[in-house]
Amino acid sequence: MKERDEGPYFIIERDGGGGGVGPFLLGALLGAGVALLLAPRSGEETQQEIRERATRFRETAEERMREAQHQVEERLEQARAELMDRVEAVKEAVESGKEAARDARGDLEEKIERSKSAYRAGVDAARDVAQKEEAED
Repeated sequence: MKERDEGPYFIIERDGGGGGVGPFLLGALLGAGVALLLAPRSGEETQQEIRERATRFRETAEERMREAQHQVEERLEQARAELMDRVEAVKEAVESGKEAARDARGDLEEKIERSKSAYRAGVDAARDVAQKEEAED
């Protein structure tokens, strides 16, 4: 007594839910190919059907590649634009920093010059007092 029939049997494996689109497409193509080969048509009709389906599949694949390429180009252009905006912002910040440094340096030089003038005036005043005291003695 046999436990199984002699006919073909299928094993379905599950790998946790996500095999991706690739295995699905491969299965669909294989299934379509088997269906075409087993269909009650002449060899010429089957070959023509295979050619037509292959052409449609190629056209669909090419269209999806064009769409993907377009999306990549758009994202690249967005990234490029964002980068240029950031570069411009950095340039502006650097220029603002340079300007602030120039202003601070000018203010500092002015304060130093005033301090020197005040020091010289103090030295001159002290000298005048010392000379007056010497002259009085």
